[in-house]
Amino acid sequence: MTISAAGRAEAARIAAQFAAAGALPVETAILQPADTLLDLYGEDIRARAYVTADPLAGEMMLRPDFTVPVVQMHMESQAEPARYTYSGEVFRKQESDERRPHEFLQVGYEVFDGKAPAQADAEVFAVIAKALDGLPLRAATGDFGILMAAVGGLATSEARKAALMRHLWRPRRFRALLERFGGKVAPPASRAALLSADEPFKGAGAEFGLRSRDEVEQRIEALRKDAALPPISGEEISLLDMILSLRETAQNVLANLRDIAVDMPAIVSAVDRLEERLDALAARGVDVTTLEFEGSYGRTSMEYYDGFVFGFYAEQRPDLPPVATGGRYDALTRVLGQGRAVPAVGAVIRPEVIVSLGEGAA
Repeated sequence: MTISAAGRAEAARIAAQFAAAGALPVETAILQPADTLLDLYGEDIRARAYVTADPLAGEMMLRPDFTVPVVQMHMESQAEPARYTYSGEVFRKQESDERRPHEFLQVGYEVFDGKAPAQADAEVFAVIAKALDGLPLRAATGDFGILMAAVGGLATSEARKAALMRHLWRPRRFRALLERFGGKVAPPASRAALLSADEPFKGAGAEFGLRSRDEVEQRIEALRKDAALPPISGEEISLLDMILSLRETAQNVLANLRDIAVDMPAIVSAVDRLEERLDALAARGVDVTTLEFEGSYGRTSMEYYDGFVFGFYAEQRPDLPPVATGGRYDALTRVLGQGRAVPAVGAVIRPEVIVSLGEGAA
């Protein structure tokens, strides 16, 4: 599908606005090394990206987004704070919706600043909101930091908490694990028999597959240790469900979270950061009395975010993807920086969706 001239003109307008806000324009290669993205996301990314093989560089992907290469570029520098903007094509398979393009434009704004993260969150949101001013859009926000703090504070093993963290972006798998760890779902009969067997390999036959016998034995031992643990309490699960079900104005959610924190003190620091962010947003002219907050926002689409998340949507056009999405991704910088983390937050706008909105109103 050819990108329209109107889309490119809109991209240029937004990029110029981001540059005027202090962002340095940068470019990244369209072909990206596949190993980095596979290490970050696992094989899931392969189903959504266009993969090719280079005889010298190895497996490569057509750029599925800009954030990873921009982070890599920044981590080679020591200059902070830093702001970047970029504009160009990204490529993603759209197997579930043939109407959506496989190639589309993104214009982004990224801030790397560890001294004032709440202010950086507010800056990115406000810059994006200004670029979208006048459009009939709904803004939604959330905070993975609160969810991660809640999971991290559960009274259970580190292995269980790590498993829940790993699937925080996969709601169904997360729920299945939570119910299993909470004792609500019994393990399959085959697993129960295996774990209770004195000699689990007796009569197993010839070995085959990618895992060695030692790896299988270690897995069985880990499952046995897990089975011996007490379940996560119903009270803790209820508190976690309360957080996930929150959907109100941000200020009302803040009050609700303060009440939840009385029984779940692990989230206090994350809730304090939410309050600081709301103050910073208000200082930038954002009406936080009407700003929406959703406890589960972004859990199916924002895999590398670990803090503030947000998006802008055209409610009158449910056929269109989000006009803009963004959030905080501190952990990503730690991974790509080989241990050196730089708090970072950014967002992208899809200019062609803005053009579609204008065409629909015409």
